[in-house]
Amino acid sequence: MVAKAQQGERPAFAVLVEAYWDRLYRWLYHVTHDRHTAEDLTQESFLKALGALDSFQVGTNFQAWLFRIAHNTLVNATRAGRRNKQAFPEQLPAFSQGPLELAMTREAMQHLTRAVGRLPHEFRAAFLLRVEEDLSFREIADVLGTTEDTARWRVFKARKKLLEVLSPHLEPEVS
Repeated sequence: MVAKAQQGERPAFAVLVEAYWDRLYRWLYHVTHDRHTAEDLTQESFLKALGALDSFQVGTNFQAWLFRIAHNTLVNATRAGRRNKQAFPEQLPAFSQGPLELAMTREAMQHLTRAVGRLPHEFRAAFLLRVEEDLSFREIADVLGTTEDTARWRVFKARKKLLEVLSPHLEPEVS
């Protein structure tokens, strides 16, 4: 699809947008904590990707390239002061559990959401790329413009900080 899009086939680029829109939006939402900002940044990232499509090297990772564009777009927006913070939405997907389990699940998700939201930007971005987008450390490094070791360290530190914050809320292991 990328090669076709590079040849000017708009429907091929539309397929790429369809394939990556939700992932990119979700990542940007978790980083910005604002639905409108995430939507704007996602749209802007795809427009920039379309404009820079000729610079993409076929055979390399399109997702990592696209997320790198989105990261740069986010950094530029942050520098411009366009970023607004809001809390994560309160509604969570329904589970087929009883009311007690559902309440406990919601509470756990709220703790996790708040903890992820409190991570420093660099840690949060790397952690979400790893956990939600399943990118390798090399791909995370490419997206964030850092080394693979730094990407690995940021994910490690994010996990460590989350564990510290969430450990009082975790159930003790039963022997």
